[in-house]
Amino acid sequence: MLFFLTRLTRLLGGRLMGWRLPLAVIVGVFLTSWLAMALVEPADSGIAAPGNYWWYFVVTAATVGYGDFFPVSTAGHVVGTYVIVGGIVTLTLLFTRLADYLQSVRGKRLRGVVGLDLADHVVVLGYTPGRTERMLAELAAEGRASIALCAWDGDVPQNPVPEQQAVSFVRGDLTNVDVMTRASVARARTVIVDGRDDNETLAMAVAVDHANPGVHMVAALRDLGRRESLRYVNPGIACVQWHMPSLITEEACDPGLTEVYSDLMTSGGHGNTYSLRLPAGHRFATFGACQVHLGETFGATVLAVRDADGLTVSPPWDRPMPVGTTLYYVAGRRIEARELAPAR
Repeated sequence: MLFFLTRLTRLLGGRLMGWRLPLAVIVGVFLTSWLAMALVEPADSGIAAPGNYWWYFVVTAATVGYGDFFPVSTAGHVVGTYVIVGGIVTLTLLFTRLADYLQSVRGKRLRGVVGLDLADHVVVLGYTPGRTERMLAELAAEGRASIALCAWDGDVPQNPVPEQQAVSFVRGDLTNVDVMTRASVARARTVIVDGRDDNETLAMAVAVDHANPGVHMVAALRDLGRRESLRYVNPGIACVQWHMPSLITEEACDPGLTEVYSDLMTSGGHGNTYSLRLPAGHRFATFGACQVHLGETFGATVLAVRDADGLTVSPPWDRPMPVGTTLYYVAGRRIEARELAPAR
């Protein structure tokens, strides 16, 4: 019977693939062992009865063996051994197939050839060694969304950051609808377009806008003069200088920050940045008192202070403000030190 089982497995292995092979083996063992058991066991043993044999077969093939049913003849013991071997073979085939399946799925995910089931996530289109890893680390540090990294076929063969659990991978033509679909761009919260040149960035932006016109899109440009071309595609695209990856990730996480920075750095903007040294006799015991006074009187916001301990951005409100402390603030005009001195 062992010889028969081996021959059956080889025969079926050439014709049946995947999950059907262990099923065929276990069915074959069940039918042949039942017939053999009915022939060799005494009629009064009851093990071959239809209501009993299926239970005996399950517990024996699984090598559990409750002992409520068992063969009494020598030939029946041989059939029982056949059932045990058949169960072991079947379990081995099942576990091997399961391991192959899991490895295949993992391999496909690493190679970026399967679709992602994501929503409210960040999509990064484009891969540049070193630069992209830094951006992904900054995005993942926020911990607020999953990330889909999309790379061109020739750029990288598999996921370059498999250790980052939050990052999934898609590979293909980044201007093609297939990649947009597999990366779930239609359900994304933000898309970062980081092409190898500005023309490629423009082409990818067109594909993204077609897949999800309402998505928050951040485009990295080497020449910011091309931003008007991108805004023909979508007026809401946030364009960031290519060599400022940290600003790209900040804009992706907090839409509108680049517009704020641009206004602050532009002469004649709605809010300019200034500095001021606190004069002798000023009336501010703490940073909070200073912030309130400058806000109410001049419409200013203090961003940072510098004193003997160095620069502190957004200091606590109970921080002391000694004479000579430098304030860095945003306001519509420059505040003169004499305006903070006590009246004489």
